[in-house]
Amino acid sequence: MSGKQSELFADPVTDGDAGATGGADGGGIDELRHDDSHASPDGAHAAESGNGSGGPAGGGSGDGGNGTPPGWREDGHLRRLIDDNFIQYASYVIRDRAIPNLADGLKPVQRRILHSLHECDDGKFTKVANIVGHTMQYHPHGDASITEALVNLTNKGYLIQGQGNFGNLFTGDPAAASRYIECRLTEMARSELFSDELTRFVPNYDGRKKEPVALPAKLPLLLMMGADGIAVGLSTRVLPHNFVELLRAQIAILEKRPFEVLPDFLQGGRMDAAEYDRGRGRVRLRARIKENDRGVLAIHSVPYGTTTDSLIASIEAAVRKKKLSIKSIDDFTAEGVEIQIALKSGQKAATAIQALYAFTQCEVTLASRIVVIHKNRPVEMSVDEVLRHNTRQLVTTLRRELECERRKRIDEIHNKTLVQIFVEERIYKGIEECKSYADVQKAVLDGINRYRDRLQRDVNLKDVEMLLGVKIKRISRHDMEKNRKEIRDLAEHVEKVARELEDVPGYAVRYLKSRVRKYGADHPRRTEVVSLDAIEVRELTANELTLSYDAEKGYLGHAVSGEERMTCSSLDRVLVVRSDGVFKVTAPPEKVFVDRNLPYCGIAERERVFVVVYREEDGLTYVKRFALGGTILNREYRCAPARSEVLFVSDADPKTVYVLHRKPKSQKSFSLRKVQIRGVKTRGTLMTSKNVAAIDCEKPEGWSDRRSGRPGSLMDM
Repeated sequence: MSGKQSELFADPVTDGDAGATGGADGGGIDELRHDDSHASPDGAHAAESGNGSGGPAGGGSGDGGNGTPPGWREDGHLRRLIDDNFIQYASYVIRDRAIPNLADGLKPVQRRILHSLHECDDGKFTKVANIVGHTMQYHPHGDASITEALVNLTNKGYLIQGQGNFGNLFTGDPAAASRYIECRLTEMARSELFSDELTRFVPNYDGRKKEPVALPAKLPLLLMMGADGIAVGLSTRVLPHNFVELLRAQIAILEKRPFEVLPDFLQGGRMDAAEYDRGRGRVRLRARIKENDRGVLAIHSVPYGTTTDSLIASIEAAVRKKKLSIKSIDDFTAEGVEIQIALKSGQKAATAIQALYAFTQCEVTLASRIVVIHKNRPVEMSVDEVLRHNTRQLVTTLRRELECERRKRIDEIHNKTLVQIFVEERIYKGIEECKSYADVQKAVLDGINRYRDRLQRDVNLKDVEMLLGVKIKRISRHDMEKNRKEIRDLAEHVEKVARELEDVPGYAVRYLKSRVRKYGADHPRRTEVVSLDAIEVRELTANELTLSYDAEKGYLGHAVSGEERMTCSSLDRVLVVRSDGVFKVTAPPEKVFVDRNLPYCGIAERERVFVVVYREEDGLTYVKRFALGGTILNREYRCAPARSEVLFVSDADPKTVYVLHRKPKSQKSFSLRKVQIRGVKTRGTLMTSKNVAAIDCEKPEGWSDRRSGRPGSLMDM
């Protein structure tokens, strides 16, 4: 080993050094990994305990013939450095970038944007570029990611109100540059998301600012807005749900009633949620398609995750693949989706609609997998579990708000009572003879303490300083009756808050109902919940392709000019039998060489019974019946021995075949009732030794009923 290599492997690297790359907080790994996480992923540390040499198991310290370089150690410092840094990075991406937090339903960048808007909020619209710049004080990444996240939050329609071009959800058009558009918090965000008294703050990534760990959100934001994220080793997809239905479900939880919530999408459409499984399954979404008076199909919605551009592109692709026959597509989308499709003459609207659902993005399937950060770890949950957690958190937040409100109002009563006593009892007169500031404080404190029974708590120096700051103008204009009324009103409010604290779940129910009344009209259900019929794609495309055969050149396919052999679906599998007894199962070909004599091509079905008549090189003709059975696509098999010629193939399982002999000219009919169904490789039953001129399951041309004798025996020679 070279000197540089020796120094590199010998250089000790502590966990603290590796943690320096762990992201904004520099310590994410300790929160996420298990107690045994210091072992390497492939068990190298476990191997170390059983291998005293310190090298790979069985390899000693040299290469041992196993390809490892001399001096390599599975537990080397460099390996541990790479492993730890990778886990640090994975931890950071999972917890601080891609996966939302269960506490408030937000990703870190979303939380920082909302916190910045809260700090800058004056009720007016602010340039998005300014908010992005403010957010960069907290966010360790660039302005592009912040702008994209802010635009997405605005388009969800709950927390941020935009002014200007924020893009189009339906068409996929991007938003204008951040310097041209403006935003501000919605009323819902101002009242339901923020409370500085209840928020825990931590230093930001450079230690200059404080940012919230989680916002004290009183709404189930995660399920309201949905979320998508791809991290290292895991991903999350939370489908958005209807605001009103979520709050009513929370009411049902508090009242211990059953509930069910289903996804709802801003794009609208129709949804089958039979397989949703409370957030652990999937849903099927369809666009709304109607036939107007002119026989034109009109699409009035796009499924979630698609746009009008991607939907039209999928329709054009289906037309190129001949799965759909249309004349033209026109996109008139503006405030709402409107795509008009003119069908070709003879095309039925019902069939075209089924084809649109089957072969284009007019129907999509969305899988749901809810992965969130809970207690600093990724956890997979169901919709019910998330909503129950949100409801418990709501009760806790409301209790803390009520307790905070009660403390504030008690302090207000205390302060107003102090001023009342200070003015009405003329306590301020006692400071006229004082010679020092300490004597002034003592005089006020002693004077107020004589009326301790009228106060909410003991008087402290802070209270004294407040009284000494009362201006003469306020003393001269003091309205005793007004002050007493304000104290009485505050006392009544404190009693009301105390009653609410005795039954916080009941207060939470009333709170949720008030929010439904306040915001419900702005958030109706947009996606219709229906039971969608399964589309039989094979039936829909049964005659999609026509396979033709060019006997002169030996080509078969739907792009071949020649004799039409069969119609099929692109989903079908085609069985092709050549004259030499070789057969294979293949997808419907566009153009492929098969043979200049093709006895059979048809739909391949595992249980279908075939009759094959073949002639071996010695001139003997045999017949066999067999079921196709299982086959591998595009692999060649034999239904007749090598160097034989297939004369007849039928998938109708005929009971009789008619044979015309060439020399001497004669005819025979053979009953196949006694021919057993065997395997495809089994040798056939001897039919005749005469030269066969024609054979068919129907009487061939040249057959004469007058010359018919007794049926032939399969053992006749």
